[in-house]
Amino acid sequence: MRWLQNYPKEVKVFLLASLVNAAGSALMWPLITMYIFKELGRSMTDAGLVILVQSLGGIAGQVFGGALYYRVGVKQLIVGSLVLNAAALVLLPFTSQNFTLFMFLMLMVGFCNALSMPAIQAFVGFRFADRRGELFNIIYVANNIGVALGTSLSGVLAQISYNLSFVMNGLTSLVFAGFFYAYLSKIQKAPGGLHLEKRSTSHTDQGTGDLIRRYPVYFFMGMGSLFIWLGNSIWNNGVAPFTISKGMPEWNYSILWTLNGILIFAGQPFISWLKKTLAGTPQAQMTASAVFYMLGYASILSLQSYPVLVLAMVLTTFGEMLISPAIPAFISDHTGKAAPFYLGLVGGMGVAGRVIGPYAMGVLYDEGGLGPVAWLSVIIAALSVGSFAVHAALNREERRGDIRPGF
Repeated sequence: MRWLQNYPKEVKVFLLASLVNAAGSALMWPLITMYIFKELGRSMTDAGLVILVQSLGGIAGQVFGGALYYRVGVKQLIVGSLVLNAAALVLLPFTSQNFTLFMFLMLMVGFCNALSMPAIQAFVGFRFADRRGELFNIIYVANNIGVALGTSLSGVLAQISYNLSFVMNGLTSLVFAGFFYAYLSKIQKAPGGLHLEKRSTSHTDQGTGDLIRRYPVYFFMGMGSLFIWLGNSIWNNGVAPFTISKGMPEWNYSILWTLNGILIFAGQPFISWLKKTLAGTPQAQMTASAVFYMLGYASILSLQSYPVLVLAMVLTTFGEMLISPAIPAFISDHTGKAAPFYLGLVGGMGVAGRVIGPYAMGVLYDEGGLGPVAWLSVIIAALSVGSFAVHAALNREERRGDIRPGF
């Protein structure tokens, strides 16, 4: 952790708050399907419908979060969305007798949680403009440590009470909201502090239509992200049932995700070396990420065995480690004050891939097993490589917007 000593105290506090929030979020998502099926007595179709509704809320939240960044104000948007998310989570246990209301609250959870994401990413990009690339990567690592802690605690909490998981998630979201309220208030009052209030005029002197027409800066990147997350559904809708059908114990599948969490932390030296030698720009990192994903899926396609699944998880984890910080870093570097809008737009495209993927992969697995699922993943990953390559070609020149932190 020596490298963290080079950052100011506010960064360390921010990372700790992000870790706690990620841990809280991870308390619920592994258990939601089991809760609907076991506690509510609903079918797996109903469970899938709830996940779909939550994901659709996430798409809307990402897009609206970016568009509302300046219209609502940074502090109001981040704190308000986190408070509403906390309220929806705490109310979930009281809806066990009304499935329609439960679905509505899950829609709100997806929407409100996603609403804060582009705003937080944009704030980080503006606040720490000189080191934003490094910081996006550190936040990504911290969040994954939080996810690992949260998922490990979720099973313990579920044995006590599923509802306790929802309430604890809501409380961590409320703590995160309190942190941002105090943090942003302090910045706002400081001499020469950032302007965080609502803007009555256009934040970029451009309309939404003008921003959308700047397709080279976001469209192919967004499509590449969509393909990445669509193909990544192979793990839950191809590999998971494959391991069960082969008579492997459940822990064999769980160990793959344990490996994912370990690599995200332990593999940082390799990723740093890769960025210094072969992928020095965010554009190159996105393309390299898609290549790693494609190699991982191709290995599953070539030889369907557990050791190969381990190899595939290693390769795709490296891909994940490259792309997750690269997208917000590129958008913050190249779109200036319009960054919140594009962060929300590209984030929404990525979530769309997560929505489409499970159904498409599930249908293919039911019809032909892991083979067709792996074929689709390889083809989709190849499309992702092409999309990111086109994006890199269109954005080869260093064309940066106004990235001054004065919002």
